[in-house]
Amino acid sequence: MDAENTLRLAAFAGTGLALAAWEVLAPRLDRPALRLLRWPGNLGLVALSTGLIRLAAPVLPVGLATLAAQHGWGLMNALALPAWLAAPLAVLLLDLAIWGQHVASHRLRWFWRLHRVHHADTVLDLTTAVRFHPLEMLLSLGWKLALVLLLGPPAQAVLAFEILLNALPMFNHANIRLPADGFVRLALVTPDMHRVHHSTNLREANTNYGFCFPWWDRMFGTYRAQPGKGHEGMAIGLAIFRDRAWARLWGLLRMPFA
Repeated sequence: MDAENTLRLAAFAGTGLALAAWEVLAPRLDRPALRLLRWPGNLGLVALSTGLIRLAAPVLPVGLATLAAQHGWGLMNALALPAWLAAPLAVLLLDLAIWGQHVASHRLRWFWRLHRVHHADTVLDLTTAVRFHPLEMLLSLGWKLALVLLLGPPAQAVLAFEILLNALPMFNHANIRLPADGFVRLALVTPDMHRVHHSTNLREANTNYGFCFPWWDRMFGTYRAQPGKGHEGMAIGLAIFRDRAWARLWGLLRMPFA
Protein backbone atom coordinates (compact mmCIF):
# COMPACT_ATOMS: atom_id res chain seq x y z
CA MET A 1 0.00 0.00 0.00
CA ASP A 2 3.00 2.31 0.39
CA ALA A 3 3.31 2.29 -3.42
CA GLU A 4 -0.24 3.58 -4.04
CA ASN A 5 0.75 6.75 -5.89
CA THR A 6 3.37 4.93 -7.97
CA LEU A 7 0.94 2.17 -8.96
CA ARG A 8 -1.82 4.58 -9.89
CA LEU A 9 0.48 6.84 -11.89
CA ALA A 10 2.07 3.90 -13.70
CA ALA A 11 -1.35 2.47 -14.62
CA PHE A 12 -2.60 5.87 -15.77
CA ALA A 13 0.47 6.74 -17.83
CA GLY A 14 0.93 3.25 -19.28
CA THR A 15 -2.71 2.96 -20.31
CA GLY A 16 -2.73 6.46 -21.76
CA LEU A 17 0.38 5.93 -23.87
CA ALA A 18 -0.82 2.55 -25.15
CA LEU A 19 -4.24 3.93 -26.11
CA ALA A 20 -2.75 7.03 -27.75
CA ALA A 21 -0.68 4.76 -30.00
CA TRP A 22 -3.71 2.53 -30.67
CA GLU A 23 -5.79 5.56 -31.69
CA VAL A 24 -3.17 6.56 -34.26
CA LEU A 25 -2.57 3.05 -35.62
CA ALA A 26 -6.14 1.68 -35.64
CA PRO A 27 -8.80 4.39 -35.16
CA ARG A 28 -12.45 3.34 -35.02
CA LEU A 29 -13.78 6.54 -36.66
CA ASP A 30 -11.95 8.51 -39.31
CA ARG A 31 -12.64 12.02 -37.98
CA PRO A 32 -10.37 14.99 -37.19
CA ALA A 33 -9.10 14.62 -33.61
CA LEU A 34 -8.58 18.40 -33.10
CA ARG A 35 -5.91 17.59 -30.52
CA LEU A 36 -4.30 21.04 -30.52
CA LEU A 37 -7.68 22.58 -29.73
CA ARG A 38 -9.04 20.01 -27.28
CA TRP A 39 -6.15 18.43 -25.41
CA PRO A 40 -4.88 21.55 -23.57
CA GLY A 41 -8.33 22.10 -22.05
CA ASN A 42 -9.04 18.45 -21.31
CA LEU A 43 -5.64 17.82 -19.73
CA GLY A 44 -5.72 21.20 -17.99
CA LEU A 45 -8.91 20.19 -16.21
CA VAL A 46 -7.38 17.01 -14.79
CA ALA A 47 -4.30 18.92 -13.65
CA LEU A 48 -6.44 21.53 -11.87
CA SER A 49 -8.66 18.85 -10.31
CA THR A 50 -5.68 16.86 -9.05
CA GLY A 51 -4.15 19.94 -7.43
CA LEU A 52 -7.45 21.00 -5.88
CA ILE A 53 -8.08 17.56 -4.40
CA ARG A 54 -4.58 17.43 -2.92
CA LEU A 55 -5.18 20.79 -1.26
CA ALA A 56 -8.77 20.22 -0.13
CA ALA A 57 -8.88 16.55 0.90
CA PRO A 58 -7.18 15.53 4.17
CA VAL A 59 -7.57 11.85 3.25
CA LEU A 60 -8.18 9.88 0.05
CA PRO A 61 -10.24 6.68 -0.34
CA VAL A 62 -7.35 4.20 0.11
CA GLY A 63 -6.11 5.99 3.23
CA LEU A 64 -9.64 6.15 4.64
CA ALA A 65 -10.10 2.43 4.00
CA THR A 66 -6.93 1.77 6.02
CA LEU A 67 -8.27 3.90 8.89
CA ALA A 68 -11.65 2.16 8.67
CA ALA A 69 -9.98 -1.25 9.01
CA GLN A 70 -7.99 -0.09 12.04
CA HIS A 71 -11.11 1.24 13.81
CA GLY A 72 -13.63 -1.34 12.62
CA TRP A 73 -15.72 1.18 10.68
CA GLY A 74 -18.08 0.08 7.93
CA LEU A 75 -20.23 -2.92 7.15
CA MET A 76 -17.54 -5.30 5.92
CA ASN A 77 -15.30 -4.63 8.90
CA ALA A 78 -18.23 -5.12 11.27
CA LEU A 79 -19.07 -8.45 9.63
CA ALA A 80 -15.38 -9.47 9.53
CA LEU A 81 -15.75 -10.84 6.01
CA PRO A 82 -12.80 -12.91 4.75
CA ALA A 83 -10.54 -11.13 2.28
CA TRP A 84 -11.33 -13.55 -0.57
CA LEU A 85 -14.99 -12.48 -0.35
CA ALA A 86 -14.66 -8.86 0.78
CA ALA A 87 -12.27 -7.74 -1.98
CA PRO A 88 -14.27 -8.74 -5.10
CA LEU A 89 -17.54 -7.80 -3.40
CA ALA A 90 -16.14 -4.35 -2.61
CA VAL A 91 -15.06 -3.77 -6.23
CA LEU A 92 -18.54 -4.77 -7.47
CA LEU A 93 -20.37 -2.56 -4.96
CA LEU A 94 -18.11 0.42 -5.62
CA ASP A 95 -18.65 0.05 -9.36
CA LEU A 96 -22.42 -0.13 -8.86
CA ALA A 97 -22.30 2.98 -6.67
CA ILE A 98 -20.33 4.93 -9.29
CA TRP A 99 -22.83 3.77 -11.91
CA GLY A 100 -25.59 5.19 -9.70
CA GLN A 101 -23.70 8.45 -9.32
CA HIS A 102 -23.43 8.68 -13.09
CA VAL A 103 -27.18 8.19 -13.50
CA ALA A 104 -27.82 10.91 -10.91
CA SER A 105 -25.48 13.29 -12.72
CA HIS A 106 -27.78 13.08 -15.75
CA ARG A 107 -31.06 13.38 -13.85
CA LEU A 108 -30.41 16.03 -11.20
CA ARG A 109 -30.24 19.51 -12.67
CA TRP A 110 -27.19 20.95 -10.93
CA PHE A 111 -25.25 17.73 -11.18
CA TRP A 112 -25.96 17.76 -14.91
CA ARG A 113 -24.72 21.35 -15.24
CA LEU A 114 -21.35 20.12 -13.96
CA HIS A 115 -21.40 16.83 -15.84
CA ARG A 116 -22.20 18.41 -19.20
CA VAL A 117 -18.58 19.64 -19.30
CA HIS A 118 -17.70 16.00 -19.96
CA HIS A 119 -20.45 15.51 -22.53
CA ALA A 120 -19.78 18.71 -24.48
CA ASP A 121 -16.63 17.28 -26.07
CA THR A 122 -17.37 17.08 -29.80
CA VAL A 123 -14.71 14.42 -30.42
CA LEU A 124 -14.36 11.26 -28.38
CA ASP A 125 -10.87 10.06 -27.50
CA LEU A 126 -8.89 8.98 -24.46
CA THR A 127 -8.62 12.56 -23.10
CA THR A 128 -12.41 12.84 -22.90
CA ALA A 129 -12.14 10.37 -20.02
CA VAL A 130 -10.45 13.02 -17.83
CA ARG A 131 -12.55 15.98 -18.97
CA PHE A 132 -14.47 16.68 -15.75
CA HIS A 133 -15.06 19.97 -14.01
CA PRO A 134 -13.04 20.28 -10.75
CA LEU A 135 -16.24 20.78 -8.74
CA GLU A 136 -17.63 17.50 -10.08
CA MET A 137 -14.36 15.79 -9.16
CA LEU A 138 -14.67 17.07 -5.59
CA LEU A 139 -18.26 15.83 -5.36
CA SER A 140 -17.19 12.46 -6.74
CA LEU A 141 -14.42 12.24 -4.15
CA GLY A 142 -16.90 12.99 -1.37
CA TRP A 143 -19.18 10.21 -2.64
CA LYS A 144 -16.31 7.70 -2.71
CA LEU A 145 -15.23 8.65 0.82
CA ALA A 146 -18.80 8.19 2.06
CA LEU A 147 -18.93 4.76 0.37
CA VAL A 148 -15.68 3.69 2.02
CA LEU A 149 -16.98 4.72 5.44
CA LEU A 150 -20.28 2.93 4.88
CA LEU A 151 -18.93 -0.29 3.36
CA GLY A 152 -15.57 -0.63 5.12
CA PRO A 153 -13.92 -2.31 2.08
CA PRO A 154 -10.35 -3.68 2.21
CA ALA A 155 -7.79 -1.01 1.33
CA GLN A 156 -6.31 -3.25 -1.37
CA ALA A 157 -9.73 -3.52 -3.03
CA VAL A 158 -10.14 0.26 -2.94
CA LEU A 159 -6.71 0.66 -4.54
CA ALA A 160 -7.62 -1.86 -7.25
CA PHE A 161 -10.87 0.00 -7.90
CA GLU A 162 -9.09 3.37 -8.08
CA ILE A 163 -6.68 1.92 -10.66
CA LEU A 164 -9.64 0.62 -12.68
CA LEU A 165 -11.28 4.04 -12.35
CA ASN A 166 -8.14 5.62 -13.81
CA ALA A 167 -7.56 3.16 -16.64
CA LEU A 168 -10.88 1.82 -17.93
CA PRO A 169 -12.57 5.17 -18.73
CA MET A 170 -9.63 6.00 -21.00
CA PHE A 171 -10.16 2.63 -22.69
CA ASN A 172 -13.88 3.02 -23.26
CA HIS A 173 -13.61 6.64 -24.42
CA ALA A 174 -10.76 5.90 -26.83
CA ASN A 175 -11.24 6.06 -30.59
CA ILE A 176 -9.92 2.56 -31.16
CA ARG A 177 -10.95 -0.36 -33.34
CA LEU A 178 -11.56 -3.29 -31.01
CA PRO A 179 -11.88 -6.80 -32.47
CA ALA A 180 -14.59 -9.02 -30.97
CA ASP A 181 -16.41 -6.07 -29.38
CA GLY A 182 -19.55 -8.13 -28.83
CA PHE A 183 -17.60 -10.71 -26.85
CA VAL A 184 -15.54 -8.22 -24.80
CA ARG A 185 -18.62 -6.22 -23.77
CA LEU A 186 -19.98 -9.24 -21.94
CA ALA A 187 -17.39 -8.50 -19.24
CA LEU A 188 -16.21 -4.90 -19.80
CA VAL A 189 -17.67 -1.67 -21.14
CA THR A 190 -16.18 -1.28 -24.62
CA PRO A 191 -15.57 1.88 -26.66
CA ASP A 192 -18.45 1.09 -29.02
CA MET A 193 -20.79 0.53 -26.09
CA HIS A 194 -19.84 3.74 -24.32
CA ARG A 195 -19.76 5.87 -27.48
CA VAL A 196 -23.56 5.58 -27.62
CA HIS A 197 -23.64 7.43 -24.29
CA HIS A 198 -21.98 10.46 -25.95
CA SER A 199 -24.55 10.83 -28.73
CA THR A 200 -26.15 14.24 -29.26
CA ASN A 201 -29.45 12.33 -29.19
CA LEU A 202 -30.32 12.54 -25.48
CA ARG A 203 -32.37 9.35 -25.61
CA GLU A 204 -29.16 7.58 -26.55
CA ALA A 205 -27.04 9.66 -24.16
CA ASN A 206 -29.22 8.52 -21.27
CA THR A 207 -28.10 4.90 -21.74
CA ASN A 208 -24.91 2.89 -21.15
CA TYR A 209 -23.80 4.63 -17.95
CA GLY A 210 -21.24 2.01 -16.95
CA PHE A 211 -17.51 2.62 -17.02
CA CYS A 212 -16.22 -0.79 -15.92
CA PHE A 213 -18.75 -3.62 -15.83
CA PRO A 214 -21.62 -3.60 -18.35
CA TRP A 215 -24.04 -5.60 -16.23
CA TRP A 216 -25.72 -2.73 -14.36
CA ASP A 217 -27.11 -1.18 -17.55
CA ARG A 218 -28.51 -4.53 -18.61
CA MET A 219 -30.00 -5.15 -15.16
CA PHE A 220 -31.64 -1.72 -14.83
CA GLY A 221 -32.85 -1.33 -18.41
CA THR A 222 -30.45 1.42 -19.54
CA TYR A 223 -28.48 -0.67 -22.03
CA ARG A 224 -28.45 0.20 -25.74
CA ALA A 225 -26.43 -1.95 -28.11
CA GLN A 226 -25.89 0.50 -30.99
CA PRO A 227 -26.72 4.13 -31.92
CA GLY A 228 -29.66 4.63 -34.25
CA LYS A 229 -27.55 6.18 -37.04
CA GLY A 230 -24.62 3.82 -36.56
CA HIS A 231 -21.25 4.85 -35.16
CA GLU A 232 -20.16 6.49 -38.41
CA GLY A 233 -23.36 8.52 -38.67
CA MET A 234 -23.89 9.59 -35.06
CA ALA A 235 -22.97 13.08 -33.88
CA ILE A 236 -20.98 13.32 -30.63
CA GLY A 237 -21.38 15.91 -27.89
CA LEU A 238 -24.19 18.31 -27.05
CA ALA A 239 -26.36 20.40 -29.35
CA ILE A 240 -25.07 23.43 -27.42
CA PHE A 241 -21.46 24.46 -26.62
CA ARG A 242 -20.22 23.51 -30.08
CA ASP A 243 -18.26 26.72 -30.62
CA ARG A 244 -14.51 26.15 -30.40
CA ALA A 245 -14.18 28.68 -27.57
CA TRP A 246 -15.93 26.23 -25.24
CA ALA A 247 -13.18 23.64 -25.80
CA ARG A 248 -10.55 25.88 -24.19
CA LEU A 249 -9.80 25.66 -20.47
CA TRP A 250 -11.56 28.89 -19.49
CA GLY A 251 -14.64 27.87 -21.45
CA LEU A 252 -14.73 24.49 -19.73
CA LEU A 253 -14.39 26.06 -16.28
CA ARG A 254 -17.29 28.47 -16.79
CA MET A 255 -19.52 26.06 -18.72
CA PRO A 256 -21.62 24.92 -15.69
CA PHE A 257 -22.58 28.54 -15.01
CA ALA A 258 -23.28 29.52 -18.62
